[in-house]
Amino acid sequence: MVLLRYVSCKTMSYQPPLGAKDLLPIDVVQRHWIETKLQEVFQQWGYHWIMTSTLERVETLVAGGAVRRETVIQIQDSEDGSLGLRPELTASIARTAVTRMAGVTHPQRLCYSATVFREPAPEASSRQREFFQTGVELLGTGGTLSDAEVLLLLADSLEALSLDNWHLLLGEAGLTRSLLADFPALMQKPVRRALGKLDRLAIESLDLSPELRDRALALFDLRGEPKEVLGKVSNWSLNPTQTRRLNDLKNLIELLESCGKARGQTLPITLDLSLVQNFNYYTGIVFDVVSDASTGHLLLAQGGRYDQLLGLYHSQDTTYPGIGFSFNVEPLHQVLLKTDHLPNAIPISDCLVVPRSPQAQGAAFAYAHNRRLEEPHSRIELQLKEESDDVLRDRVQRRHIKQIAWISNDGTVTVETL
Repeated sequence: MVLLRYVSCKTMSYQPPLGAKDLLPIDVVQRHWIETKLQEVFQQWGYHWIMTSTLERVETLVAGGAVRRETVIQIQDSEDGSLGLRPELTASIARTAVTRMAGVTHPQRLCYSATVFREPAPEASSRQREFFQTGVELLGTGGTLSDAEVLLLLADSLEALSLDNWHLLLGEAGLTRSLLADFPALMQKPVRRALGKLDRLAIESLDLSPELRDRALALFDLRGEPKEVLGKVSNWSLNPTQTRRLNDLKNLIELLESCGKARGQTLPITLDLSLVQNFNYYTGIVFDVVSDASTGHLLLAQGGRYDQLLGLYHSQDTTYPGIGFSFNVEPLHQVLLKTDHLPNAIPISDCLVVPRSPQAQGAAFAYAHNRRLEEPHSRIELQLKEESDDVLRDRVQRRHIKQIAWISNDGTVTVETL
């Protein structure tokens, strides 16, 4: 019993920590396929790769409330104070753009692929802490045309993955925030939280006047076909700023519809003015990409406009607009596993080089080296242990290796094609 307990504890100690995950070779091959497809689209649109530090000062991450402190996995450092693992990339890229890329011409089109880390919320069903994302940031330009570029790039990316069972939830953070301003200050956060969780019962149970409760429920129901939702809000009593935001949203949807007709592919948009993102820096459009019901409504991507974020890192508080999105690669992987698009095996080696004796080992290494130079995309392996010819051929055939290159003592090569 004591021995069993020791073995069990030792086994547990060498498992990944809670919230982390190992990826085996086939998982990596499939994830790499997804990432490569997305990278190709980003580059076709003129986006350039950027890599930022995995570690940031916590004060950088939480500046101005851009990221909530409780989401940051923190590390204590004696020289730099509290450090944190980045919970997303936008704040890090904004900090880099302001402090390291001052004076560059705009717009700046940047893209990335990286791991991010987050402390799960106490109420979260998943305890996952490590996530892989790939996405884009468009900096230094605002307006409808920029919003449309990012959303159409998003659609092109999904098309490159041959993924068509998805829909776009589109909201407007500035408009929703201004509509929430009608509520008492102490009630704005509970209403916002209930909207974010799509919890109608929570709204009905809040201590609100009948008029404000009706208003909160009306906000909750601002979700559906874009023209219908826009028509509802148009009938509300709006101030000039809210009217401008609503008109900008209408113009964006009309532009996307026009582009969809020209492309022969209409974006599946649900306008959702109750949409609330986890990060508080969004100032304009916000959006989620969700898979269809057959895959469990997985969140594939999210993003939005943040026109004040970069000013948080500027010494003179100078800011300029930005918008971006990130793909969540793990749910993308889950959805694509249900299709036949992903590679279903790790790559097969082209040749196994076999020295006939210890005296032939140097020649075998040289032959393998020359083959790799001549065929840079090939996979050339070296046989590292002695086996009978029959055993070796059987193993090579089971692994579907295409050739065996037998190397004799005098360096003579005999290539056997299987």
